[in-house]
Order: sequence, then C-alpha cells, then structure tokens
Amino acid sequence: MQTLNINLSRELLKNEIKDYAGITLGLLLYTFAFTFFLMPYEIVTGGVAGMAAIIEYATKFPVQYTVVIINAVLLIAGLKILGFKFLMKTIYAIFGMSLFLGMWKEFVPRDAAGEMIKTLGEGQDFLSLVLGCSLTGMGLGFVFVNNGSTGGSDIIAASVNKYYNMSIGSVLIVLDFFVIGSCVLFPQFGEMHHRVQMVVMGLVAMYIENFMLDYTYNKRRSSVQFLIFSDKWKEIADAMGTQLNLGVTILDAHGWYSGNERKVLCVLAHKNESASIFRLIKLLDPKAFVSQSAVIGVFGEGFDQIKVGVQVNNKKKEQKE
Repeated sequence: MQTLNINLSRELLKNEIKDYAGITLGLLLYTFAFTFFLMPYEIVTGGVAGMAAIIEYATKFPVQYTVVIINAVLLIAGLKILGFKFLMKTIYAIFGMSLFLGMWKEFVPRDAAGEMIKTLGEGQDFLSLVLGCSLTGMGLGFVFVNNGSTGGSDIIAASVNKYYNMSIGSVLIVLDFFVIGSCVLFPQFGEMHHRVQMVVMGLVAMYIENFMLDYTYNKRRSSVQFLIFSDKWKEIADAMGTQLNLGVTILDAHGWYSGNERKVLCVLAHKNESASIFRLIKLLDPKAFVSQSAVIGVFGEGFDQIKVGVQVNNKKKEQKE
C-alpha cells in the first residue's frame, strides 16, 4: 500500500510539472505574439490583456501592471468556483504573463521617439493581426489544455464552461465584444471613424484568436473509437485494462462470409492515447484488424462531463416527497 501511495504521488507530481511547463510555453507564445505583432500596430483584442493594452494606448500606463491589478480583483471569485489548484495555476499564469510582457517589450525595436517599430512594416496591419491572433489563440489553448487560466475573462469563461455546455471560446467572444467596443469611448484614439476602425479590427482579431483557442483546446481533447478484431481478444482486453487503464466493451459478432462467431473489442480513448493502443495491439497480435474512427464527443467517467440543465417535474418531486 505504501509503495502504491508513493507511485501515485510521483504520478501526480509529474502531471503537475507537465501542466506548469505547458502553461509556461503557452504564456511565452501568447506574450511574444501580443508584444511583437499586436501592440506595435495598436490592434485591440479582448480579455484583460486587451483591456490593459487599451489603457496603455490611451494613457501610456504599462500593460504588465494593469494585467496584475485587474486580475487581483477576479481571483477571489475564482477560488470557490474553480478550486484551489486551478487558482494557484491562475496566479502563476497572471504573474508569468506580466513578467513575459515586460520581458518581450525590452526586445521590441523602437524609433528615436521611443515608439514601437512595426514588426512587419507600415501598412501590414491586417497581416500582423492574422499572424498575431493565430499565435495568441494557440498560446491560450496551451494554457487551457494544461488546466490553467490567464485570469480575467478566462476565469469567467472557465466557470461557465464548468457548468454549461458552452465552449470557452464562445464565452470569451461575448466578453471580448464589450472590451473591444469600449475603444469608441476613448477620444485619445482620434476621430470617431478611426475608433470604429479599431473596433472592426478588434472584432476580427477576437474571432481569429478564439477560433484558434477552441481548435487547439479541442484538438488536444478529441476522442477516438477503436474496433479491434483479433483471435487474441482476451489478451488484448486484459492488457488494455491493466497496462493502459482503459475500459473495454466486448461485442458479439457474426462473420457473414465465414459464418463464424467471434468477439470484437470496442475501446474509447483520448486521441493522444492512440499510439500506445496501436503499439500494444501490434505487440500482442500483429495480424489484428483494427478500425479507428473519430467521435464528436465522449461524455462520462474519464472523459468530459455532461453539461446540460435538467428540469425536474415539480408534481413528480412532490409525490416522491
């Protein structure tokens, strides 16, 4: 029992280190793209980082400090809903984002007046938007895949996603719409037509960023179904359960041409487990026939939770009571 507990603790520690490494990678990618491709062109995005950028564009107050101040207000609310472990990773991500934003800003080339030089050159605003938001969305996806959050609107989005069947990207689109729309309230950005242009560019940036976030997040979490036809189905089923910790369903099948009765193994797994499954099957039965197909969603123990509301019939409830 003691050995089992030690191995379990090691596995948990390994997973935590992996999560923090993934969050760090996502933050580095996000802050790099945000600093080099979005800020020099004064492109507005959503979330706390976008709000902080708007404040810097208008007041010159450093974006990295605004990120910390706004997120500090939202952390307390996130503790009860998302749990202590999620909160610790969020705090790590918030300070990591602030640190990396300040770090990357030191590497951005500047002109004689101290203004950021546009990375892709003059007139390349839209190209910089597409490239920058694709990378920032991918970075946010890495953060969420590794059970983290960059704080701010991410806390709200993760809270909604926990209880309702709404993707994180969809929730962020609603929140980001209000952040981006606030540009029209700042006369520092020039004439109204220029402010409207900033909002339009920001909405395009919001769409690209959240599309890439959902794509990265769902790609990593996608599931597959295996149908395995093998004479060594018992050995394969046993190995699936003991070595890969996967559930196996045994189906009774009847061959039309041969007329023989046989067993078929049905296995549902995460896509990133496919290589291990194929390796195990090939080791036990190289002649096995295997069908792999993608599934839209798998809900239940070991996979995603069912996030829909269920209405309770009050009359039936009263009768039970």
